[in-house]
Amino acid sequence: MAGIYLHIPFCKRRCIYCDFFSTTRSEQKAAYISALCKELEDRHSYPGGEAIETIYFGGGTPSQLSQEDFAKVFSYIYKVYDVLPDAEITLEANPDDLTPEYITMLRTLPFNRLSMGIQTFNESILKVLQRRHTARQAIRAYKDCRNAGFQNISIDLMYGLPGETAASWEEDLKQAIALHPEHISAYHLIYEEGTALWTLREQHKVEEADEDFSVSLFSTLIDRLTAAGYNHYEISNFCLPGFHSRHNSGYWTGKKYLGCGPSAHSYNGISRQWNIASLEEYIRGIRQGTPVFEVEELDLYTRYNDFVITTIRTQWGMPLSRLRNEFGEKLSAYCLRMAHPHLEQGTLEIVNDTLKLTRQGIFISDGIMSDMLWVED
Repeated sequence: MAGIYLHIPFCKRRCIYCDFFSTTRSEQKAAYISALCKELEDRHSYPGGEAIETIYFGGGTPSQLSQEDFAKVFSYIYKVYDVLPDAEITLEANPDDLTPEYITMLRTLPFNRLSMGIQTFNESILKVLQRRHTARQAIRAYKDCRNAGFQNISIDLMYGLPGETAASWEEDLKQAIALHPEHISAYHLIYEEGTALWTLREQHKVEEADEDFSVSLFSTLIDRLTAAGYNHYEISNFCLPGFHSRHNSGYWTGKKYLGCGPSAHSYNGISRQWNIASLEEYIRGIRQGTPVFEVEELDLYTRYNDFVITTIRTQWGMPLSRLRNEFGEKLSAYCLRMAHPHLEQGTLEIVNDTLKLTRQGIFISDGIMSDMLWVED
């Protein structure tokens, strides 16, 4: 089974921390939707005939699309692909887009999961981040979605934010838990080069959180959410039992996925492919039948490195039987040799022939995975 990711690049305005491909040129939307539908049709064979079990509208800001836009895209998906009846179909949305009228419209479409980009409930920090919504709007939108019948809602939070304190983070988590969403993603703020936030830091107008404070915020996150009944199933993701993100879990478990739209990535088991990060060139290429993309063929060692990065980060860990069967004795022995110091230190453990991070290991997961990667001599 496979997934489809649809990149919707339109935003009312860019968030100061975001480095995903996006544009504020909404006048291009109609041309883009037509190109997106053509790409879906042209690439119907990419998943290899596998049934589609997840569809994910990401961005950008997918909640900038209209009912007509969504209906057109869905008509092509269901015409061309074998979509499972119980497929997980997710829409990323900004809280201020989720008016009662917009929510009512979404209920007429196949969406059965919402992912709301709340980031924080702290009004002053929302202003620093130049988010379009207020905390009150976010809470109201969440409750309106719930009242409209959405039974699978994820919210995004960020920590390590400018002006954040241990107390304000506790308040964010308290409010998030009170809403009781099925899923919570929580990411540390990253200062990406080229963003407005990067410039503000360079100008000493904001200060980056230091490592010790960031670790304490992450520790609080794990403690509060697990105590509230959330399963910490991936480094940055928590869910109530049975509500893990099936789409994102497909990335981590090696399933095929088709990515459509500018900058979207695809994976078919033997190669990775990604579209050009330009709206104009994307539309032109699709229209002319000469799509602009790059392909990376994956050799054994690259696939091994992907296997390390995607499996170790989850609660399911690395199945050692798969390691042996798919990558052979040489890489299997290498992996366990590189993991040995971390097993000795108690940051990794082997449970039922599966290599996993311990609670201690989660905090240094990047370093552990880096140690286990294959590096050419």
